[in-house]
Formats: sequence, C-alpha cells, structure tokens
Amino acid sequence: GGFGLILLGLMDSSIIPLPGSMDILTVWLAARAERFWLYYAVMATVGSVLGGYITYHLARKQGKESLGKRLSKKRMQRVTRIFEKFGFGAIVVPAILPPPMPMVPFILAAGAMQYSAKKFVIAFFVGRAVRFTVLAFLAAKYGGALLKEIYRMGLPLLIAFLAVSLATGIYFFIQRSEEHTSELQSH
Repeated sequence: GGFGLILLGLMDSSIIPLPGSMDILTVWLAARAERFWLYYAVMATVGSVLGGYITYHLARKQGKESLGKRLSKKRMQRVTRIFEKFGFGAIVVPAILPPPMPMVPFILAAGAMQYSAKKFVIAFFVGRAVRFTVLAFLAAKYGGALLKEIYRMGLPLLIAFLAVSLATGIYFFIQRSEEHTSELQSH
C-alpha cells in the first residue's frame, strides 16, 4: 500500500531508477481504492522526495567532479547547461514529466552544483506532487474500467512490463558501459 510507495520512491529516485514503477503502483492502488487516491498521491510524493533528497545529498557531498563518474561527458554538459539556465525549473519540469524523461541526472546536477537544499526539496516536491496527484486522481476517477482490463490481461501485461523494464535496464547499462569505455580511451 502506501508504505510500499515510500520504499519504491526511495529506490526510484536513486542512482538505480525504476522507470515508471511509481506511476504504475500509484495508478493501480488509486484505481483499486478510489477514496484513498489522495493518500496514495501523498505517499508516492513523500517516497520520491526522500529518495531524491538522498541522491541529491550524496552528489552534493561528492561535488561537481562526481558528475563525470556517473554521466557521460556529453550528457553532463547538457544537464549542467540546462540546470544553470533554468535552476528551479530544471528540477520541477523533469519531476512532473513521465518516463522516459530522466530525473536522476538533474538530481545529481543539483547536488553536485551545490544548489540550495531547500530550493531543491521545494522544487522536487512541487513537481512530484503535481505528477502523483494528477495520476492518482485520474486513476480513481477512470481507473476501475482500466483495472478490469488489467486483471483480464494480467499475466501478458506483467510479462510485457517486466520485458520492457529489463530491456530498458540493459540498454542503459550498455550505453553507460560504452560511454565509460570511450572516456577511458580518450584519456
């Protein structure tokens, strides 16, 4: 239930994100128990913000040099430029947008660039609160029919979700390995 959203949020906003998992669980819970939709939105927001803050804090302690260890040089430059230009908005907007919009690079940039912890928490909270409130509300309002279809097609959907999640994880692992290898060759 709600505490599961907090635990999942801690993982989802970490260095090892689980794209779409918070959205799916929030929608499923809110559609299943419509009258608790706001509770699920709040729990998803709290979990995500806690996870994001931990990642932010670790990046802040490690400093700007840590970005080079976690992101390719090209991606680091792009995220840094966006963050320097938009600051607060560079956190709010990705926090609202669904996958495949990557959130973790912006969390890392905020921490590594010593962005104000208070501003980070407020921006991340606002973005995640908007996202999960809208998702939970729509799921509670329209999700009953959708859930019936999910139950009917449960196993195929579960297999498809796991396959997409696995493929996404493998893709990002390979991409990161290739970027790391090319960086080592350039030195």
